[in-house]
Amino acid sequence: MKKIKYAMKVPEEMEDKVARAIGREMPISRKASIEVANAIRGMKLNEAKEFLEDVIKKKRAVPYRRFLDSISHRRGIGPGRYPIKVAKYFLKVLENAEANAKNKNLDVDKLRIIHISTHKGRTIKNYMPRAYRRSTPWFHETVNLQVILMEEEE
Repeated sequence: MKKIKYAMKVPEEMEDKVARAIGREMPISRKASIEVANAIRGMKLNEAKEFLEDVIKKKRAVPYRRFLDSISHRRGIGPGRYPIKVAKYFLKVLENAEANAKNKNLDVDKLRIIHISTHKGRTIKNYMPRAYRRSTPWFHETVNLQVILMEEEE
């Protein structure tokens, strides 16, 4: 598997206060993952996990700012949706980053998301057979997710 580099370069003097995690080739929507990443960027780790759990329970909607075609209005935030599958995968990657931070002896309560980005992953190509020896492409896009957490100083 090809090695994926992080989109953000962390200075070497800050390396001991940073925890990272990557989710590779996750079978989720790229558009929804961009919106979720924009919603939780800059949040503290505990706030982001609570937000994603509320999205899974359909208590809070993710505000959509970019992909707005035929998206209904939600009370208090404007256009938004509940991308449950995306939130579950994001929660797994955040928990992985939290485990990496615990392994580096960082304080979990002071962690903040300083970088989160989604990139297009591999496209899985399938073909569905049809009548008269034809076929229809049935492609599945995947998403790569990068998260960098940093311990805040007070």
